[in-house]
Amino acid sequence: MIKQTNISQADTTILSLNIAPTQIIRGKKAMAKSGEAIAHLGTNPLVVGGDRSLDIIQPYLGPLLQNHHLKFTQANYGSDCSEASLANLRQIVTTQKADLIIGIGGGKALDTAKLLAHQCHLPIVTIPTSAGTCAAWTALSNVYSDQGAFLYDVSLAKCPDLLILDYGLIKTGPSRILVSGIGDAIAKWYEASVSSGHSEQTMTIAAVQQARVLRDILFQKSTVALQEPGGETWQEVVDATVLLAGLIGGIGGAQCRTVAAHAVHNGLTHLSASHGTLHGEKVAYGILVQLRLEEMLQGNQLAMTARQQLLKFYDEIGLPKTLGELGLGEITLSELWRAAEVACHENSDIHRLPFRVIPEQLVAAMVSTTVPQESQKQNLGIETYVDTTPNF
Repeated sequence: MIKQTNISQADTTILSLNIAPTQIIRGKKAMAKSGEAIAHLGTNPLVVGGDRSLDIIQPYLGPLLQNHHLKFTQANYGSDCSEASLANLRQIVTTQKADLIIGIGGGKALDTAKLLAHQCHLPIVTIPTSAGTCAAWTALSNVYSDQGAFLYDVSLAKCPDLLILDYGLIKTGPSRILVSGIGDAIAKWYEASVSSGHSEQTMTIAAVQQARVLRDILFQKSTVALQEPGGETWQEVVDATVLLAGLIGGIGGAQCRTVAAHAVHNGLTHLSASHGTLHGEKVAYGILVQLRLEEMLQGNQLAMTARQQLLKFYDEIGLPKTLGELGLGEITLSELWRAAEVACHENSDIHRLPFRVIPEQLVAAMVSTTVPQESQKQNLGIETYVDTTPNF
């Protein structure tokens, strides 16, 4: 994450970088090697996670903490990183006099734990139990309503103090979660390249090029990784979705982290019917929508080719390509319009695109993500354009 602060009338800018966790312990038995590093950060940790993650971690973490004479308390964060959940957890921190937060689980659990630590000014350890997002790495938390609708994000003061990536824990999750993580991670290239591909700033250039590397790794290795869970190629893909994706956001900041694909995700979370799908699944669909916008509003032939390439890749690994495949085939036009309005809100990441987007255009793109290349027309930069071949 990059924060920019103007300090004078001169063209001088201070960059405050939160690039990476202070320490990363990674390996097949990383948990077993992490006791000393955890004990260095606190003696009375609060372990935050969901029921499944807390059950999975207990045989590993409980004895580890006890062997290092750490008193610990467990707390279920609920189902979302919400203001109500955070308020409840802050009370537990006070009651238990916790001096360290340990976050266990997927993206929402880790976002909750990170934001809790930020609010309570405590060190934070992240232990992902899935490779569905890069939340274990980043200095960012997304906040949702109690109903699961995205509300806003919070930039944190630092990346985690310790990230423990144990391949054995990650392997306990279903393959669908890794597929979702691939969708979330590969978005880094499509979002960073469109928002920052022409930047001349050194750190931004580095982030965009790393996003390209990430994309290529996922194209080359994902299919084999999913066929051989726990194998070397699988581990490399896990590293890509959890670690490299997080690094790109740290180096390049918000501009290289979220653009239209994540804005589409945020809009869809306001539809209750979308809550059965994973974060990365909605983001992956959002990439196709972003590329359609580039085709429709700019006549971008490269975007058209990229979308066709992604459609084939999604078929190979099982990512959703349409609203119907997201389980949203029965939503009404008014519901779709509501999601588009959220995605086009004045503070939305969609406005990092190099062109203006309004809800009419976004709806048109959302219902035409699989339109064949040969049916493309001339530049469709018309605000009232409506596609006549909806695929949901």
